[in-house]
Amino acid sequence: MRIEAYNQVAQVYQGSKSGKTTKSYGASVGRDDVTISRAGHDYQFAKQAVAEASDIREDKVAQLKTRVESGNYQVDSGDFASKLLERYNALQK
Repeated sequence: MRIEAYNQVAQVYQGSKSGKTTKSYGASVGRDDVTISRAGHDYQFAKQAVAEASDIREDKVAQLKTRVESGNYQVDSGDFASKLLERYNALQK
């Protein structure tokens, strides 16, 4: 058993302990400042704009609704099938 190594480790830990802590009440050393970068500001602005935006695009919904009601809305079955397969293949990966 090597006691010297233990003594060296113990000395390191004893050296890092602070003996007495002093408390100062009411003393102000400095002032903390926070600076937000321009990119951070732009990110926050964009995030807020997205949060305030509606999930439903009313203009698109109204346009499709009038086309369906008038009978002018046609779905191409080939396009539908290709999109369906595309989504299926994406889920399989």
